[in-house]
Amino acid sequence: MSDLLSRLRAIVGYWHVLTGARKTARYRAGYRTGSGAALAVVRPGNLLEQWRVVQACVAADISIVMQAANTGLTGGSTPDGDDYPGGCVIISTTRISTLHLIDGGRQAICLPGTTLHALEQALAPLGREPHSVIGSSCFGASVVGGICNNSGGSLVQRGPAFTQLSLHAIVRPDGALDLVNHLGVALGDDPETVLRRLDAGDFDASDIEDAKDRWAHDHAYAAHVRDIDSAEPARFNADSRRLFEASGSAGKAIVFAVRVDSFPKEEGAVTFYVGTNDPARLTRLRRTILRDFSALPIAGEYMHRDAFDIADRYGKDMFVAIERMGTARLPRLFAAKSWVDNLPCIRPGWSDRMMQRFGRLLPDHLPPEMRRFRDRFAHHLLLKMPARAAAEARELLAADFDGGEADHFECTPALGAKAFLHRFVAAGAAVRYRAVHRQAVADIVALDIALPRNATAWQEILPADLAAQSIHSLYYGHFFCHVFHQDYIVRRGVDPLAFEHRIWALLDERGAEYPAEHNVGHLYRAKPALERFYRSLDPRNQCNPGLGQTTRQRYWGGQQKEAARP
Repeated sequence: MSDLLSRLRAIVGYWHVLTGARKTARYRAGYRTGSGAALAVVRPGNLLEQWRVVQACVAADISIVMQAANTGLTGGSTPDGDDYPGGCVIISTTRISTLHLIDGGRQAICLPGTTLHALEQALAPLGREPHSVIGSSCFGASVVGGICNNSGGSLVQRGPAFTQLSLHAIVRPDGALDLVNHLGVALGDDPETVLRRLDAGDFDASDIEDAKDRWAHDHAYAAHVRDIDSAEPARFNADSRRLFEASGSAGKAIVFAVRVDSFPKEEGAVTFYVGTNDPARLTRLRRTILRDFSALPIAGEYMHRDAFDIADRYGKDMFVAIERMGTARLPRLFAAKSWVDNLPCIRPGWSDRMMQRFGRLLPDHLPPEMRRFRDRFAHHLLLKMPARAAAEARELLAADFDGGEADHFECTPALGAKAFLHRFVAAGAAVRYRAVHRQAVADIVALDIALPRNATAWQEILPADLAAQSIHSLYYGHFFCHVFHQDYIVRRGVDPLAFEHRIWALLDERGAEYPAEHNVGHLYRAKPALERFYRSLDPRNQCNPGLGQTTRQRYWGGQQKEAARP
């Protein structure tokens, strides 16, 4: 082990090889779930260092966990437990954050640590934007992480994060490390030359292939999501249609860069705030828009009143921080919070409780229009339409959401921004609730599910005994894609795993797929198609072993010659 640490320090420098429980704590624990031991956390500063670090770990037969911003919700970018073959090294790529805009900004080449926020800022002067513009981007999530982990995003027209253009490495059964350049950029043949040139941006337009036969986003999704009579969900983690090399790889391939499309920024978009006590009205709205409208919505975000309330109370300080500080400073804020949480004199959850107390002192952050709808309606929908379809939306809403049991109002840009921000702090609000009420909470069971596109009974009604085991059941999600986040704050004394398995059985009866837009991590069992994909990428099972509750044994528990079979 000491020889490996010496080798790693020689590659990246002494200060970028972290050892010891305190120094590595924030890298070893997932944002919402999961934690484990690591021999070291290594922070390469460029692609060549990343390549050499991986080479050293492969040669030492050490298990490798790749990690970017560590904002995932299923623990898939952190170790889970202590029983990794050879021990575990986490490779954190946040220092490798270069991006290259190509084709006038119509595409971007993003290195492993490039954040969605940085890409959004680079594209803004060009009137363009990345695949995802709010949600994970608020918390410093990386572009590569989104591609690798099947990130869904909130934008209806774009589908899940996806590309067929990447530069990645595969650990072969014999321990050789192969660099695969499917980025569509001619950079040479020698791996170190390729990585040096890409890092430095040492290429020009003549080196870039047109690559029209390979997609840098899911071109088929707009037609796919409109198929409202299909019994298959629109998007989910194990969908073999969108498992391709880096896309969906979840750490089973070593990704150095991805090439992704950007999109023209919608000018003149209109946001409607919709409320109802009748779920059937939202069903009609969804089906009508997807079937009949000339243009798809930009976004359609659902939130139940209970999720509204928890986000209101336990996401207030985060809402204000994002609104006033912007997203660029949030990763540093989270890093500082993690540092405080790991001080030996600090009790678990102390920083969350302090932030919660601070939040209570802040003035009301939500507009009165939203408060009135909260009191009137159980079901809330944020409908953002492109300018060319706004008149259609106004006509439809005027006919079926005109007062009484259903209503709507048109948002100013400022009000619309607040409404969407409130929706997106809901994901962290359950985590805050658990930290503040540790004595009452066993844990959070957090599921993201995809319902069939033809499902009309989308609202979950829990059996009475399960409802009694949950302090709060929080529902929010991407309504037009029929992807829902379901967070259950389970009471102390209840077995969260048994609770989750009961929920799984109910979801199976409804024809749901899960997870929908995050990788399986260590919470879900990888379905056969997904496990086959993982095996094809990592026949030696050295990268993120155990993902999806699979075996952690080298060669997947078989012999090397068996692992090499396609």
